[in-house]
Amino acid sequence: MTETASSGTHADAGATGKAGHTTPHKFPLLIMSALGVVFGDIGTSPLYAFREALHAAGDPGELEVLGLLSLIVWALMLVVTVKYVMFVLRADNKGEGGTLSLMTLATNAFVKRPAWVIALGIIGGSLFLGDAIITPAISVLSAVEGIETVAPKMAPWVVPMTVVILLVLFTVQRYGTARVSSVFGPIMAVWFVILGLIGLVHIMDAPQVLMALNPYYGAAFLVSHGSIAVLVLGAVFLSVTGAEALYVDLGHFGRRPIIMAWLALVFPALLLNYFGQGAFVLSHGMTDNPFFEMQWDWARLPMVGMATIATVIASQAVITGAYSLVRQAMHLNLLPRLEVRHTSEEMAGQIYMPQINGLLLVAVLLLVIGFRSSSALSAAYGIAVTGEMLVTVVLLFIVMWRLWKWNVFASLAVIVPLFIIDAGFFIANAAKFPQGGWVPAVVAVVLASTMTIWIVGRRRLGEKTRRDEVPLEFLVENLAKKKPTTVPGTAVFLTSDIEGAPTALLHSLKHYKVLHEHNVILTIMTSDRPHVADEDKIRIDAYNDLFYRVVVTFGYIETPNIPKALALARKLGWKFDIMSTSFFLSRRSLKSSSKAGLRLLFDRIFIRLAKNATDATEYFHIPTGRVVEIGTQVMI
Repeated sequence: MTETASSGTHADAGATGKAGHTTPHKFPLLIMSALGVVFGDIGTSPLYAFREALHAAGDPGELEVLGLLSLIVWALMLVVTVKYVMFVLRADNKGEGGTLSLMTLATNAFVKRPAWVIALGIIGGSLFLGDAIITPAISVLSAVEGIETVAPKMAPWVVPMTVVILLVLFTVQRYGTARVSSVFGPIMAVWFVILGLIGLVHIMDAPQVLMALNPYYGAAFLVSHGSIAVLVLGAVFLSVTGAEALYVDLGHFGRRPIIMAWLALVFPALLLNYFGQGAFVLSHGMTDNPFFEMQWDWARLPMVGMATIATVIASQAVITGAYSLVRQAMHLNLLPRLEVRHTSEEMAGQIYMPQINGLLLVAVLLLVIGFRSSSALSAAYGIAVTGEMLVTVVLLFIVMWRLWKWNVFASLAVIVPLFIIDAGFFIANAAKFPQGGWVPAVVAVVLASTMTIWIVGRRRLGEKTRRDEVPLEFLVENLAKKKPTTVPGTAVFLTSDIEGAPTALLHSLKHYKVLHEHNVILTIMTSDRPHVADEDKIRIDAYNDLFYRVVVTFGYIETPNIPKALALARKLGWKFDIMSTSFFLSRRSLKSSSKAGLRLLFDRIFIRLAKNATDATEYFHIPTGRVVEIGTQVMI
């Protein structure tokens, strides 16, 4: 029962998120919090990125090691620092970031919302969720595998231990992460300091690794190793997975704290650690797991524990990111309503979605049990992330050109190099499709198809409903001329159709033949802004003494609470009393009109999605004792 409302565009290329406008004493706290949420994924990449690049290169000598390090350094520089920090973080939608926010900005650049821009948003969101099932699996596996460097006999226990850790992680989601997340930042700060110090110590073993700062070594490696260049680029890309989190979490912390955390601690720590791993290989020879083997003997076991904690934090960030993205998709009518539980009274963003949590858990466990090692699973990692990055750069071009009013040639001068880099990484990861890259691709296709079926199904259902409904103004005029019996109180009829009379109202008149003394036709709309101010939430229009039209608009990341929103109407003169108000909802029983073929299959999927949607009473937080549901059967 929600529609999407359009708002004005936001064209300030230099705007920071709402969290970015903060008092000086809160700024360090935001930086620390960002370390625990934003950088968990990219901060655990040293566990496996350089290792996989070494394996892809075969038996590398000094020039090869310098080439691999140079590729990693410049991937971090160009993809994260230039693309995300310098440009993407500026594309905030009233302070919020992420693929769907960028899609909304891009659609605002056109008079009519083009379907292909919405399709790009759907693809990007689906790819993010495809990545969300891989990050916990590969991160925790790579950390637990460190136990093999301490006790090789423990190798058979790596998968069972990983499964147990993941089971605990997903089980505790229902209790909320507010308390635990308060220590995420300090832990990750310690993690990055340790990464940097260990790398700095080992750089002394072979200081020539610093020559990898010269991009010549990376370019020379690709030219001289053309036969394996694609495989190596696919492994190098592992070093920047997690970069998209900088944009996804923009609304939580703002642009400045994220940039400061990246430039002051995260980026230097990652560079030092990668250089340290390279120096260790040059001074000690090829190794199976340079990250753990370069630790001192006494430090390996504590480092395994610290790495496991860091990967759990990285996984937590991805899980909560998946919750947030699905909730945005629901409010933008890209997915059916799903159960959302709030786990914190102070922080609206702290949510738990049991259905999504269960699906993620099953998918992650299947990956761990199926691939059994982070090296095998690394083949599945990358396609989803690179695909999402390509979507991001295309949408960013639209925003630069159409919304920020940049010259088209200036926009292309920025976007084309970034697109070429992302496309190169995408092709490199696509080469791993048979070895496991198909996993996130299949997940993304399933999710995108689900969203498409839901959008098309809702449109067809809306058209069918409008054909069967009576125009609201016609009904109101007739009831004003010939009033039926009225009873005390207020009746609120929920409808997604602005012009048609609600089905529940028609059936109520048909069966009860009475009206309440006050009747409200209520439509819930979702803005393309993340938040809507209280003074803009309610619009009331009076048809006559009997009927009122009320439109309530929520931001796309807000929780739609109808009683609280209607209480705001008191400021507009409406004396709303929940105890004298009845909410009338129409419950549709959907039937397919198709007899065979793909149309029947799509209809059945849409009907199944509609049946599994969260009840409107619960979703809109309406007191169950005040709800009257009237059933109707609809053929679609």
